[in-house]
Parts: sequence; structure tokens; C-alpha cells
Amino acid sequence: MKQMTVDSIRVSPMNYQRVVILRENDSDRYLPIWIGPAEADAIAVKLQDLSVPRPLTHDLLREVIDKLGGSIKHILVNDLQNDTFFATITIEVNGNSEDIDCRPSDAVALAVRAKVPIYANEAVLDKAGIHLDKEGKACGTGRSHSARGGASQRGQGGGTGGDVRLHRLHRLAGPGGLRKPVATRGCT
Repeated sequence: MKQMTVDSIRVSPMNYQRVVILRENDSDRYLPIWIGPAEADAIAVKLQDLSVPRPLTHDLLREVIDKLGGSIKHILVNDLQNDTFFATITIEVNGNSEDIDCRPSDAVALAVRAKVPIYANEAVLDKAGIHLDKEGKACGTGRSHSARGGASQRGQGGGTGGDVRLHRLHRLAGPGGLRKPVATRGCT
């Protein structure tokens, strides 16, 4: 398990799809995960310390967990199957830890609210990790042989990145790479 930081949320100038970019804390390897606009906004609101008049869904979930005596310990991007990322939220209740299956975008949105660590399994980073240059262009994979990893978001297929592959990230992002970040702020 490698600890990650939310590096930024970026937008593809060709198709306006959002990508949350997680950066490995002790490396220059990044994990881009294509996410939906609602989840991107939920993450960006918290990263930019914006206030909203009413709680967003992830604020509500955190409040429910807290009120029921639970505490979020960490989130983990734990698998990549058939171009779909998987994640878990680890919640502790009454001294017992429970891992809850979820989409990575929801897990990250919750993690930035609870200010808990974000992790990714090494196997996921080996499949889907890339190196980005300063302009956000993909310039290599986590390992020289691992350019086949997928980059979709579970439950968000059908035009929202479900068939996007990392080895095509630089083409999908367009000639200028991914747009400048919508939101940035290191958050583990």
C-alpha cells in the first residue's frame, strides 16, 4: 500500500471529462482516475475550502458516520479490473474496522472531508500509474511494461470514461495535455 495525495482535478479540453490525479507521496508516479462531474465538484469544493449553503452528499455521509459513532480511518484504491477502479473506505465502529466497497471518486471526496490518508495498492499503481510532465502530459507509465491499465470509474461507463485506457491518456487529453487544474491542494 502506497500513500497518495490529491494532486489536482483536471479537465480534458477535448471532451471536458474530469480526472482526479493522485500523486504517490514518495515518488513522482501519479494515478489518474476519470471521474464524473458531480464527484469532481465535490472534491474541488473541499480542496478549495469553498462553503456551500447546504451539505453535499459526501458531507452528509461523513456526518452520518460520525453521529453513529464511527470514524473514517482511510481509503484505499484497491483494485483495477476490466478498466474499472475499485476502492474501499475503512470505518472503525466500537473498536471494529469495516471495509466498505465504493467508487474511488466517492472515497476521495469523503477522504478530503475527513482528512484521512488515501492509499493505493502497489498492483494498481503498477497497472495504471503514470508519470506526468509539468504540463500534465503523460510521459510514461509506472513501470515500463504497464501501459495497458484502464482508467475508468466503476459505475460511470457509457461515455464518462468507461472505455478510456491510460496508454491513450495523452491522445484523449489533446495536443496540449490535460487542462490546468480545476482544483489543486495537496491532501492525503
